[in-house]
Amino acid sequence: MLPFLLQALAIAVDEGVFHYKRGLPLWERIGHPLDTLGTLVCMLFVLFVPYSPLALKVYIGLAIFSSLLITKDEFVHKEHCPGAEQWLHATLFVLHPITLLAAGLIWPASQGEETAHWLSPWIENPSRLALFLQMQAGAMALFLTYQIVFWNFLWNGTVKKL
Repeated sequence: MLPFLLQALAIAVDEGVFHYKRGLPLWERIGHPLDTLGTLVCMLFVLFVPYSPLALKVYIGLAIFSSLLITKDEFVHKEHCPGAEQWLHATLFVLHPITLLAAGLIWPASQGEETAHWLSPWIENPSRLALFLQMQAGAMALFLTYQIVFWNFLWNGTVKKL
């Protein structure tokens, strides 16, 4: 569960400190929700698709795509972001696949799969894992909604100096 917490904390700092201070140009107001959507698709997959060897391969493909998708803006970020923000992005790039790996490991156990017996000593109630994944997906959906609505409809364009 730690990777999810660290990722949420890093995103909160990126959003709450850096994005508000420099504002987001159109390419980020579109690109950032796409990044969140890519991650949300992975979470919804583990929530709604029954675990199987084939489904695992599809999930790995989705996780790889999502991990590559989030790096798409870095060629432009180098011109718009201070060094501290770029470092935070690097941290997020490390946490992203770790978080998706954790979701993938939780997935079979959350569905009561026997293949996840290695988790049994640490988990009393697998339904808690399913609830955790549901809460993560819900938080991601809320954040996606915020990104779209705030940055594209409510933001007034005021930029503060870093």
